[in-house]
Formats: sequence, structure tokens, C-alpha cells
Amino acid sequence: MSRLDEIAQDQRDEEEAASRRRVQRPRRASVGASLVGGFGELLITAGLLLGLFVVWQLWWTDVEGAREADQAVSQFTEGLEVEIPEVAGQERTEEPPAEPEPVDLSGETFAALWVPDWGTDYRWPVAEGVSRPDVLDAGMVGHYPDTAMPGQVGNFSVAGHRQTYGRPFYDIDTLAAGDSVIVQTHTAWYVYKVTDHRIVLPTEIDVIAPVPGEPGVEASEAMLTLTTCHPLWSTAERYIVHAQLDHWIPLEDGMPAELLEAS
Repeated sequence: MSRLDEIAQDQRDEEEAASRRRVQRPRRASVGASLVGGFGELLITAGLLLGLFVVWQLWWTDVEGAREADQAVSQFTEGLEVEIPEVAGQERTEEPPAEPEPVDLSGETFAALWVPDWGTDYRWPVAEGVSRPDVLDAGMVGHYPDTAMPGQVGNFSVAGHRQTYGRPFYDIDTLAAGDSVIVQTHTAWYVYKVTDHRIVLPTEIDVIAPVPGEPGVEASEAMLTLTTCHPLWSTAERYIVHAQLDHWIPLEDGMPAELLEAS
């Protein structure tokens, strides 16, 4: 090999070595690429946190709400002073005894709500007040203060969640005229029959007036009103169900026939 050939070969060897070094040398990421990468990681983290929140909101609050509702119903049942015969009690239409007003104005369970069309295991505690932390988010149905007590002339009005926290009123839109909604107190069963339903704005509070929809008019009948959010996953409107007292039964006389038929 001539001297010129050796020089050319050396040059080629040096170029190949430099090329290998360039390939092996890690490239420094640009500032823009670093920012994009960091933002992507933040999005992934935010997505995971959002997913966990959805699981908590959709599932876990239902589990907690149902558990707290079961405990409240058990305490209510244990507090009954009479043993209820598992027979159909005689239906009464005369004026029922006066129900005592709850002493605790926030969260005291004083009744249980039964809806035979919603299944044999549907029995929900009714507590005084409509506070979210103390009542509604604790899995209970809340009684609007200053509305009538169960069975009394006026409008016994209650609120409940339609989604999350046990969702006691999830199936409210399935109630039809003539369906029974039953309220149990420490004294009696009060059997109401659904008369109608309405979809209203949250500002239309006259639905819980003594005479629904007619504020200022003196009541002459015993009514029941169920209220909840509408549509599902929204608080834009309220779904309202009205019912009228059909009859009542003292606890010691037995049970409403609807509950015996459902079981």
C-alpha cells in the first residue's frame, strides 16, 4: 500500500470513529420537548385522579350511604315500643293521632319510608332536616322543616338523592298514579297513594306548600311530596311526586297489605 493509500485509509478510519461517537452520544432534549413531556405526565396523573374521583362518586358513596341507611333503619326499628304482627292491619280513615315533632332539628331519624314497587328490601330512614352533610349525604331521606308530619293535614315533604349516597330516589320516575308510598313512624303506618308528578325549577318551592302549588291556602287534606334532582346527573330541575293519604294503620294492629303482598 502506498503512502497516499495509507493516509486515505487513516482518514476513513477517523471518520468512521467520529460517526460512531456521534451515534453513541445521547442527545440533549430541547426545552420544548421537556415541557411537553412534563405536561404529558401531569395529564396522566390528572386522569388517574379523575378516575379515582369518579369511582368514589359513583360507587363508594353509594356503598357508604346504603350502609349508613341500614344502620339508621335498624336503630329506628329497635326503638319501636310495640311488636308488629305480620298480618294485614285494619285500614283506618278517621283522623290519626298527632305525631310528635322531632326534637333534634338535624339528622334525627323519626320514620321509615317504604315503596312496595321498588322492591321488598326498600326501606329508607327519614331524618329531620335537608342538610347535605348531616342528612342527605348520610344516606337518608330528609324531612323539610316546617312541613307537616306524617299523616297530618298539610304536606309531609321530603327530599332525597337520585344519584350517589345510596340514591334513595333513583327510581322516582317509575312511580305512577295509584302506587303506594308508605311512611312508618313509632305510632302507625301511613299509606299514601300517588296522585301526580311534576318537573319544576329549583326555585319553585311552592311544591312543598301545605296545598302544593297554592302557597297561602289552608290545607284540608294530608299530602306527601317527594323531591329530588332531575335529570340524572344534573341539578337543573327537580322531579316532584305528590301523593294523598289513603289510610293509616296502628303498628300494633298489623302491617299494610301492600308490604305483605310484596314479601
